[in-house]
Amino acid sequence: MKKVLITLDYNPNSEKVVNKGKELAQLMDAEICLLHVLADVRYYGMQYEPFMGYEGYAFPVDFRIQEEFVKVAQDYLDKTATHLGKKDITTHLAEGDTAKSILEYAEEWKADVIVMGTHSHGTLEKIFLGTVASSVLEKTKIPVYMVPTGK
Repeated sequence: MKKVLITLDYNPNSEKVVNKGKELAQLMDAEICLLHVLADVRYYGMQYEPFMGYEGYAFPVDFRIQEEFVKVAQDYLDKTATHLGKKDITTHLAEGDTAKSILEYAEEWKADVIVMGTHSHGTLEKIFLGTVASSVLEKTKIPVYMVPTGK
Protein backbone atom coordinates (compact mmCIF):
# COMPACT_ATOMS: atom_id res chain seq x y z
CA MET A 1 0.00 0.00 0.00
CA LYS A 2 1.45 3.27 -1.08
CA LYS A 3 -1.42 5.80 -1.13
CA VAL A 4 -3.39 7.05 1.87
CA LEU A 5 -6.37 9.32 1.26
CA ILE A 6 -7.30 11.32 4.38
CA THR A 7 -10.78 12.86 4.31
CA LEU A 8 -11.48 16.03 6.28
CA ASP A 9 -14.49 18.03 7.30
CA TYR A 10 -14.54 21.31 9.25
CA ASN A 11 -14.98 19.59 12.62
CA PRO A 12 -12.15 20.51 15.04
CA ASN A 13 -11.78 16.79 15.72
CA SER A 14 -10.43 16.44 12.18
CA GLU A 15 -6.99 16.95 13.70
CA LYS A 16 -7.31 13.46 15.22
CA VAL A 17 -8.11 12.04 11.79
CA VAL A 18 -5.19 13.83 10.15
CA ASN A 19 -2.71 12.72 12.81
CA LYS A 20 -3.85 9.07 12.70
CA GLY A 21 -3.80 9.13 8.90
CA LYS A 22 -0.26 10.49 8.94
CA GLU A 23 0.82 7.76 11.39
CA LEU A 24 -0.68 5.10 9.14
CA ALA A 25 1.02 6.58 6.06
CA GLN A 26 4.38 6.68 7.86
CA LEU A 27 4.06 3.01 8.85
CA MET A 28 3.43 2.13 5.22
CA ASP A 29 5.88 4.69 3.79
CA ALA A 30 2.92 5.89 1.74
CA GLU A 31 1.99 9.01 -0.15
CA ILE A 32 -0.71 11.22 1.46
CA CYS A 33 -3.55 13.13 -0.14
CA LEU A 34 -5.88 15.32 1.93
CA LEU A 35 -9.44 15.46 0.59
CA HIS A 36 -12.21 17.88 1.51
CA VAL A 37 -15.64 17.88 -0.11
CA LEU A 38 -17.43 21.20 -0.44
CA ALA A 39 -21.21 21.00 -0.65
CA ASP A 40 -22.72 22.74 -3.65
CA VAL A 41 -24.04 26.14 -2.52
CA ARG A 42 -25.23 27.37 -5.91
CA TYR A 43 -28.78 26.18 -5.35
CA TYR A 44 -29.23 28.79 -2.60
CA GLY A 45 -29.46 31.46 -5.27
CA MET A 46 -32.10 29.76 -7.42
CA GLN A 47 -34.97 32.03 -8.34
CA TYR A 48 -38.40 30.42 -8.49
CA GLU A 49 -41.90 31.65 -9.04
CA PRO A 50 -43.78 31.68 -5.72
CA PHE A 51 -45.13 28.26 -4.76
CA MET A 52 -47.00 27.06 -1.69
CA GLY A 53 -46.74 30.57 -0.29
CA TYR A 54 -42.96 30.55 -0.56
CA GLU A 55 -41.48 33.41 -2.53
CA GLY A 56 -37.82 32.44 -2.47
CA TYR A 57 -35.01 34.74 -1.59
CA ALA A 58 -35.90 38.40 -1.79
CA PHE A 59 -32.31 39.57 -2.11
CA PRO A 60 -29.84 39.35 -4.98
CA VAL A 61 -27.37 36.50 -4.59
CA ASP A 62 -23.70 37.12 -5.23
CA PHE A 63 -22.52 34.09 -7.20
CA ARG A 64 -18.93 34.91 -6.27
CA ILE A 65 -19.73 33.42 -2.87
CA GLN A 66 -19.01 29.96 -4.34
CA GLU A 67 -15.53 31.19 -5.27
CA GLU A 68 -15.02 32.36 -1.68
CA PHE A 69 -16.09 28.98 -0.29
CA VAL A 70 -13.60 27.30 -2.61
CA LYS A 71 -10.79 29.63 -1.49
CA VAL A 72 -11.56 29.05 2.20
CA ALA A 73 -11.69 25.27 1.71
CA GLN A 74 -8.43 25.21 -0.26
CA ASP A 75 -6.77 27.34 2.43
CA TYR A 76 -7.98 24.80 5.02
CA LEU A 77 -6.39 21.94 3.05
CA ASP A 78 -3.15 23.87 2.52
CA LYS A 79 -2.83 24.73 6.21
CA THR A 80 -3.56 21.12 7.16
CA ALA A 81 -0.79 19.93 4.82
CA THR A 82 1.58 22.44 6.45
CA HIS A 83 0.49 21.20 9.89
CA LEU A 84 1.61 17.71 8.89
CA GLY A 85 5.04 19.10 8.09
CA LYS A 86 5.50 17.25 4.83
CA LYS A 87 6.04 19.13 1.60
CA ASP A 88 5.03 16.21 -0.64
CA ILE A 89 1.43 16.01 0.57
CA THR A 90 -1.14 16.56 -2.14
CA THR A 91 -4.57 18.05 -1.60
CA HIS A 92 -7.81 17.71 -3.49
CA LEU A 93 -10.98 19.75 -3.15
CA ALA A 94 -14.14 18.14 -4.50
CA GLU A 95 -17.66 19.52 -4.72
CA GLY A 96 -20.97 17.72 -4.39
CA ASP A 97 -22.29 14.78 -2.41
CA THR A 98 -19.68 13.97 0.22
CA ALA A 99 -19.75 10.16 0.24
CA LYS A 100 -19.99 9.91 -3.55
CA SER A 101 -17.15 12.41 -4.02
CA ILE A 102 -14.91 10.54 -1.57
CA LEU A 103 -15.51 7.24 -3.35
CA GLU A 104 -15.00 8.70 -6.83
CA TYR A 105 -11.78 10.49 -5.95
CA ALA A 106 -10.41 7.50 -4.02
CA GLU A 107 -10.77 5.38 -7.15
CA GLU A 108 -9.44 8.12 -9.45
CA TRP A 109 -6.36 8.69 -7.26
CA LYS A 110 -5.98 4.91 -6.83
CA ALA A 111 -5.96 5.13 -3.02
CA ASP A 112 -4.98 2.00 -1.14
CA VAL A 113 -6.82 3.10 2.00
CA ILE A 114 -9.30 5.83 2.93
CA VAL A 115 -8.90 7.42 6.37
CA MET A 116 -11.96 9.11 7.78
CA GLY A 117 -13.43 10.16 11.10
CA THR A 118 -16.61 8.95 12.71
CA HIS A 119 -18.63 11.41 14.74
CA SER A 120 -20.92 10.34 17.55
CA HIS A 121 -24.40 10.69 16.09
CA GLY A 122 -27.60 9.69 17.80
CA THR A 123 -29.47 6.58 16.72
CA LEU A 124 -32.39 8.48 15.18
CA GLU A 125 -30.04 10.69 13.18
CA LYS A 126 -28.28 7.60 11.82
CA ILE A 127 -31.60 5.94 10.91
CA PHE A 128 -33.12 8.93 9.13
CA LEU A 129 -30.08 10.69 7.74
CA GLY A 130 -27.33 8.11 7.65
CA THR A 131 -23.75 9.23 7.91
CA VAL A 132 -21.03 9.86 5.38
CA ALA A 133 -18.92 7.14 6.99
CA SER A 134 -21.65 4.52 6.72
CA SER A 135 -22.37 5.49 3.10
CA VAL A 136 -18.69 5.15 2.22
CA LEU A 137 -18.40 1.82 4.04
CA GLU A 138 -21.49 0.49 2.30
CA LYS A 139 -20.25 1.26 -1.21
CA THR A 140 -16.45 1.21 -1.12
CA LYS A 141 -14.13 -1.29 -2.77
CA ILE A 142 -11.18 0.29 -0.97
CA PRO A 143 -10.32 -0.47 2.68
CA VAL A 144 -11.37 2.24 5.15
CA TYR A 145 -9.53 3.14 8.33
CA MET A 146 -12.05 4.70 10.74
CA VAL A 147 -10.89 7.14 13.42
CA PRO A 148 -13.37 7.72 16.26
CA THR A 149 -13.65 11.45 16.93
CA GLY A 150 -16.49 11.54 19.47
CA LYS A 151 -16.04 12.29 23.14
